[in-house]
Amino acid sequence: MLIKSISGIRGTIGGKIDENLTPIDVVKFTSAYSQFIRRGVNCRGVARNAPTSNTPTKPKIVVGRDARISGQMAENLVVGALTACGCDVVNIGLASTPTTEIAVTAENANGGIIITASHNPKQWNALKLLNEKGEFLSKADGDKVLEIAKNQDFDFVEIDNIGKIFEKDYTDYHIENVLTLKLVDIEAIKNANFSVAIDCVNSVGGIILPQLLEKLGVSNIAKLNCEPTGNFAHNPEPLKENLTEISDFIAKNKIDVGFVCDPDVDRLAIVCEDGEMFGEEYTLVSVADYVLQHTAGNTVSNLSSTRALSDVTAKYGGSYSAAAVGEVNVVEKMKETSAVIGGEGNGGVIYPASHYGRDTLVGIALFLSNLAHKKISVSELKKTYPQYFISKNKIELTPNIDVDAILTAIKGIYKQFKINDIDGVKIDFPQGWVHLRKSNTEPIIRIYSEAPTLEQADNFANAIIAEIKRIAGI
Repeated sequence: MLIKSISGIRGTIGGKIDENLTPIDVVKFTSAYSQFIRRGVNCRGVARNAPTSNTPTKPKIVVGRDARISGQMAENLVVGALTACGCDVVNIGLASTPTTEIAVTAENANGGIIITASHNPKQWNALKLLNEKGEFLSKADGDKVLEIAKNQDFDFVEIDNIGKIFEKDYTDYHIENVLTLKLVDIEAIKNANFSVAIDCVNSVGGIILPQLLEKLGVSNIAKLNCEPTGNFAHNPEPLKENLTEISDFIAKNKIDVGFVCDPDVDRLAIVCEDGEMFGEEYTLVSVADYVLQHTAGNTVSNLSSTRALSDVTAKYGGSYSAAAVGEVNVVEKMKETSAVIGGEGNGGVIYPASHYGRDTLVGIALFLSNLAHKKISVSELKKTYPQYFISKNKIELTPNIDVDAILTAIKGIYKQFKINDIDGVKIDFPQGWVHLRKSNTEPIIRIYSEAPTLEQADNFANAIIAEIKRIAGI
């Protein structure tokens, strides 16, 4: 399986060329990306974001990866292809997605490649492509890379122009970036004397999160699945059904709070002191609540995220906006609306005071600051927010399912309600909403619904699923 979207080039390891993420495909797409970057370099060879100089320079690309089993192989291919295309490479090795994003700007680089399939199982890997701002490529730029790859419109440099490789570690740099944020209250966190459990699913979170917590003043840290072996201890998507180990551990050992990340550390799930999930949708809500207390402004999340963020934003006099699903779309809308905090309901927090990327470290630091100031338990904090319930469902896609036809039919069936079709179809009912769309990362249709009760949310979803199956004849 090979999926090309605004979330990068994502596929399963092994199999046939052009159908999976094979070594040939890794080299092809990396080379196409390098050609795209080289075309953004001016006639003297000076990087787009570099100071003007009469000395020609090679494009500089930062490369980082998560700990999944195929990561080292993919890293070798990516670094080799980039240097063969005449790019210098800053290889930061095992590093989170936000670490790599921050390293791009710190290095004054032309771009970056993150080798990670995020929450996907171990057989997947991906190339996430960044611009010179350390942000994901826009759809337009991503399409240019795909076009270059399709036509193989790239070449390799002669021997004297091969790029150089520089190896660096940006772990400490990223942590310091978080610690220096104005709203991160290290003293308050230290004085709260929190006990914290973390589950890093045996990937790069196990390297960086313990160090962050220690520097935040947390001395009681229980580490679950923190060896970066790539052998995921459970399904790596940080959802309730995959997190029974840490939930049971917290309840049994009376831990104050639990934090769970995905393999590339850009999503944050939180566990309450009683072992119950705080709710991935409420990661962003709680962090936004804290930020908005201290910084007046607007917020953004994607169409599949909870209404609670809109409610909290209104409470502080700000304006909430919804974006299409995908980090690049959320970032674009945040810039457009001058949002002070934003992200996605999957536990992704984007805080522009740090950088425009989902960042588990930023989420943890701001959440603990909020919790320390409130001086209440995590479950009590959850109760202070508007309570909604989201039902998340999916339908596996087969070649004979026409997603566009399904979306068009659903719009017609529910035309009496408010409909947003910037990304799939979202139907707003008086008591909730349903959003259905084709996934950017998996061969599925996602059907998300929200209502004041889980039963009502399930009913919304089941009604839509029944319609989809009827339309598709499945």
